[in-house]
Amino acid sequence: MMRWMLLCALSLPLAAQLELLNARDALTLAGRMIQLAGSTSITAPGLARAAAPMLENLNQDDKAIKIAGRLTISTTYGLLTDARSYLALADGVPKPFPPNPTAKQQLTELRDAVERLEIHFRAMLTATETQMRGADRDNLRRYAEANKTLAAATPDRVLFYGDSITDAWRLNEYFPGKDFVNRGISGQITGEMLGRMQADVINHRPAAMLVLAGTNDIARGVSVETIQNNLKMMADLAEKHSIKVILASILPTSDHHKDSNPRFEMTKGRPLAVIRELNQFISSMCQKRGFTYLNYYDATVDSSGQLKAELANDGLHPNADGYRVMAPLALAAIEKTLTPARIPQQTGKKKRQ
Repeated sequence: MMRWMLLCALSLPLAAQLELLNARDALTLAGRMIQLAGSTSITAPGLARAAAPMLENLNQDDKAIKIAGRLTISTTYGLLTDARSYLALADGVPKPFPPNPTAKQQLTELRDAVERLEIHFRAMLTATETQMRGADRDNLRRYAEANKTLAAATPDRVLFYGDSITDAWRLNEYFPGKDFVNRGISGQITGEMLGRMQADVINHRPAAMLVLAGTNDIARGVSVETIQNNLKMMADLAEKHSIKVILASILPTSDHHKDSNPRFEMTKGRPLAVIRELNQFISSMCQKRGFTYLNYYDATVDSSGQLKAELANDGLHPNADGYRVMAPLALAAIEKTLTPARIPQQTGKKKRQ
């Protein structure tokens, strides 16, 4: 892992190379951040008590980093998130007067450390993207030509992002006259989608991004925590570039068609309980962060907790009836996300996809 990261770093521009810390310096910086959070928490009345959950999260980050023996993209992201939360709380707590000069100095050092780790984190993402482009793990070639010819974004462009369920959705048929762009790729997992965010989403400057992802991760045994982190990072990147976020629930699966083909027994590989767990997380994240939650699940689940038999011929991928159920829900979520003045009237004119 570190070998290819180093090789990728050396292929980056000089400025980017300087932003990427070596493994030892990154670990030292992370350890110092956790130490500073602990020492500053006792310098203001009530701060240690109020910050106890955040300090515990930082301790868990420390354990995860030590187990891995290095800073990964996931552990770095977690550490940055928890450190920022702690600093936000520390800034809002009344300080003693006169101020403690040591505490003030340490908080300044912690802010500087967070900023430096943020630069390192962005360089890690750049190095990862560089490596992935070489092998094209994320299938960046899929839309390379389409991206070159895509018309300039309108103020109401929405980008549909996901796996085969998105890939197979003929948006012009279900949403005529809308500037809706499809960037789904069959078979992809959330980590691969994260890797092509810049090329397939951010560069197109959509007003909103609609993400439907996670079912393939479940089938491949990707941990729930990893799926959650990937979804959070995609949302963070969108927010950073002023792209509104719509997160869709994962559709249930079913075994209704297994008699016609044993391969259509879908609930073993994509357990319904895991789908429900992830949907609860997605719904909660949307509520906490002001994103739009697109609830396909409730409209497609039957009384047994499986995908309605008539909505998919294989227990996984929506058929025409399935997309007819999903389309008005997607449009309602988009209209909720964008201001009414920015929802265009249907003209019948199709946009290039």
